[in-house]
Amino acid sequence: MLERWIRLARLALMAYSFKLEAEDPETAARAGRITTAHGDVLTPAFMPVGTAGSVKTLTPDELTGAGADILLANTYHLSLRPGAQTVRRMGGLHGLMSWPGAILTDSGGFQIMSLSPLRKVTDQGVEFRSHLDGSKRLLTPEEALRIQDALGADIAMSLDQLVELPASAEVVRAAADRTVQWAGRGLEERDRLREDGGGRMALFGIVQGGADPGERARCFGRLAAMPFDGYALGGLWVGEGRTLGLEMVERDCAEFPKERPRYLMGVGHPVDLIEAVARGVDMFDCVLPTRNARRGTVFISSGRLVVKNAAYAHDPRPLDPECDCYTCKRFSRAYLRHLFAAGELLAMRLASLHAVHHMISLARRARRAAIEGIYPTFRAEFLSRYHSGEALAPI
Repeated sequence: MLERWIRLARLALMAYSFKLEAEDPETAARAGRITTAHGDVLTPAFMPVGTAGSVKTLTPDELTGAGADILLANTYHLSLRPGAQTVRRMGGLHGLMSWPGAILTDSGGFQIMSLSPLRKVTDQGVEFRSHLDGSKRLLTPEEALRIQDALGADIAMSLDQLVELPASAEVVRAAADRTVQWAGRGLEERDRLREDGGGRMALFGIVQGGADPGERARCFGRLAAMPFDGYALGGLWVGEGRTLGLEMVERDCAEFPKERPRYLMGVGHPVDLIEAVARGVDMFDCVLPTRNARRGTVFISSGRLVVKNAAYAHDPRPLDPECDCYTCKRFSRAYLRHLFAAGELLAMRLASLHAVHHMISLARRARRAAIEGIYPTFRAEFLSRYHSGEALAPI
């Protein structure tokens, strides 16, 4: 038995580690470095979302040019199409996508929650019907790990049960208990995969408990006894509001060990990122920046810009005068507005490229402020500029 655990521990050390490099003296903001088999990830980090194996409209070279060193891919969608074993045969997601950096895969729990008319949750797992062909499927904690192993993830997520808020105390508690039970089974499956030569990915546990601080603390207390490589803050930004969500973030991060990364799932508004970093979060992902961009709305230094509006038809300025992305260095708001009005696909590509660059750059600026010990000043200046709206007025 001792030899088995030594072998598993050696495998775990081969590809993953986290180093805390700096902490801001006045806030909980921190800078770190996650080392994976596919390179280092600097934290705080914003992860562009490649739902079906691509960040919509963008190439891997464009993503790395925008500063991305890690992407998120969707376990649920990829398991249905093209299928986990197809991905494995193509060299995992890295080979299939031709992506050189790190990849984090979610467990599929969020997508299955959104399929409420098509799924049934039991202690065994989640029974659901594919949104593609209606076929009946069962996702267990073990199967979620096997799928993520086949995808070749650098960081995998434990299967959890997410509940949409508001929800009763009984529902929240039951989901937290089931999440903990599933977490233990997922860890056991990763150990089994490692015995067979796989399971090289790091594994994060997910804290549930809704907006109940007692339930969240109870859930983490049980997860903390398990050997997870990091912790995710789940069950937030699903209806509770920003103020309460940030309160839960602050409470959770105060309990988490400093030597493990903290991941706030599904959050990607610039204000939320800056405020959550101040409370100790290291990693973020969200489809919001690129989804909005494809529809003609982008985040810039001073707020939200709806570039498809007719008001920008003669505006020679870039989307964001302070941005050095390819889009902002080359093209005007007037051109972007024209492309959207004409229905040109280039509009979505250029806006998405700016969106990814903007969020990654914002995370890197937050990292620099934490290293320099000036996070309160950085946060105050950012929020003042973001809410000013000075750059939004057309000329």
